[in-house]
Amino acid sequence: MIELEEIIPQPFFPTYAWVMDLKPAVYEPLNRQVAHDLNALTAPRPQIPRGRNWQTEQNLHEFEEFAELVKLFYSASEKVLDTLEIEYGGITITGCWANINPRGAFHIPHTHPNNFLSGIYYVQALPGADKVSFHEPRPQQEILSPRVKQENLYNATMQHLSVKPGRMVIFPSWLVHSVTTNASDQLRISISFNIMFSAFAETMSRPKWSGIPLRRK
Repeated sequence: MIELEEIIPQPFFPTYAWVMDLKPAVYEPLNRQVAHDLNALTAPRPQIPRGRNWQTEQNLHEFEEFAELVKLFYSASEKVLDTLEIEYGGITITGCWANINPRGAFHIPHTHPNNFLSGIYYVQALPGADKVSFHEPRPQQEILSPRVKQENLYNATMQHLSVKPGRMVIFPSWLVHSVTTNASDQLRISISFNIMFSAFAETMSRPKWSGIPLRRK
């Protein structure tokens, strides 16, 4: 019998998400201020059915209260684009909104159309509300789906990423993702944003859905 010397997997078209963590000395005061400002801007919040969540309008990046956070989003996105070695003349945040998830809330699989990168920054995410899930982007893969001995990087159709306060996750906007049910007794609070090349942003990239109106001070 001829034995193979070595088998080397080759990741020809890998799909990446980038994870960045702030230090506690940075994110703790920042998150306290963000949570305070969100409460002030959204109060009083409307009643919602169990299992649903609040999402604000998509213009948080236009509010002075979130200026430091917006700078962080731009800086992180530029680092990702530089890692990808992509040429771009400039980038624009086309939408930025808060997700406020009470116990039982979740978010179904979705993408962020007409953008290049999307990101999530976590303000509050306790155990039981500390996962974001990314789904297999090749739907044909499930046409033949045998049982597996153990789920791993090569056979999984979903990846669950742990999150925590001060963590930011950036990923391709086309990548299907979802949010698991908040099983904790406290709100899960995150800030989402979309990034598009400036030349496209004015006409194509703004969100099509609406959220809770924000009160300007």
